[in-house]
Amino acid sequence: MLLIGQASTQSGVNIETIRYYEREGIVPKPGRSASGRRLYTTDEVAMLRFVKRCRDLGFPIAIIQTFLSLTAEQNHSCTEVKTLAENHLVEINAKIENLVLLREALQDLSKNCDSGTASCPMLDALMKD
Repeated sequence: MLLIGQASTQSGVNIETIRYYEREGIVPKPGRSASGRRLYTTDEVAMLRFVKRCRDLGFPIAIIQTFLSLTAEQNHSCTEVKTLAENHLVEINAKIENLVLLREALQDLSKNCDSGTASCPMLDALMKD
């Protein structure tokens, strides 16, 4: 059994984040010692690590909860996991496209900036309707 600090170190999940996950029901609340301290099993630490890996990949909590429910099933559907991952990939690609457009717009605007003048084309462009 591990204390929350040890669970945090082994899972890579911040202590406050662990408490948040427990409060929100993302992971089950661990057992407690006689003095009321949280005690984590290796399986609970593995679950925290799983959630962290999913978060690192940008999956929202709702999808992570679906993944966790699927891992609890004996015959979980790989097709459902693949579909969720592919949908997430579509969202990531859309964000990348938007960021590329944003980068290009900022590069174009910053090219027009003249240093040392009172009139700045970038600020003027941002003020337009």
